[in-house]
Amino acid sequence: MTALQTRPRSSKSTARRAVVASLLALSGVAGLAACGKTISIGDTPAASSPAASSPAPASPSAPASASASAQGAGNSALQVVDSTAKDAGLSGTGGTVVGAVVQEAPPKWVQLSAVTSSSLSSPHLININQAALYRFDDDTAAPSRSTCNDACAVKWPPVTVEEGGNVYLAGVDPKEVGAIRREDGQVQITVGGLPVYRFSGDSKPGDLNGQGVGGTWFAVGPTGKKATS
Repeated sequence: MTALQTRPRSSKSTARRAVVASLLALSGVAGLAACGKTISIGDTPAASSPAASSPAPASPSAPASASASAQGAGNSALQVVDSTAKDAGLSGTGGTVVGAVVQEAPPKWVQLSAVTSSSLSSPHLININQAALYRFDDDTAAPSRSTCNDACAVKWPPVTVEEGGNVYLAGVDPKEVGAIRREDGQVQITVGGLPVYRFSGDSKPGDLNGQGVGGTWFAVGPTGKKATS
């Protein structure tokens, strides 16, 4: 009986398989990296490392604080997620309020979305309630610091989130998002290093009544820059 002859695998075939495997592995890593990042309160965009950390849990039943603990940052960690709250299976507002209504407790999650407006020359940010978000020229980005407190913070409520919460994004690069601890102890979201706020004079979607107030308040763009008229 003649023995069955098997042809040894060519070196070219082996090399090709190795290249394909490497590309698949790299694409898997890239997919994870695109999901978001973990930030600690006090992080600025320059100090935050993009997305090597785990993304926020996709299921609303899995508390964000569990992911925070896994990152070794305890309750001080926030998850920045490069997708919308709806994509994560969430509905509602996360606990955010509208207009002059007082935010009694920090929302469990917030969403920052970049939109365009006919009255502005560049995109600007809104929250899940479609309220315009603003930046204050008297604040600083390096280091990130808010100078709007007390009566100012009543007129211009800071965009806050509970510790261990999630920040969902639409049209915003996760590397631009950070968080600071305010004087009152609350956690405020920053974009491009600058703290972001609502305006108590905006009561419905599309309102931009805070634009240009005092020559220091402007709608904030997705990188923290002013969205001007």
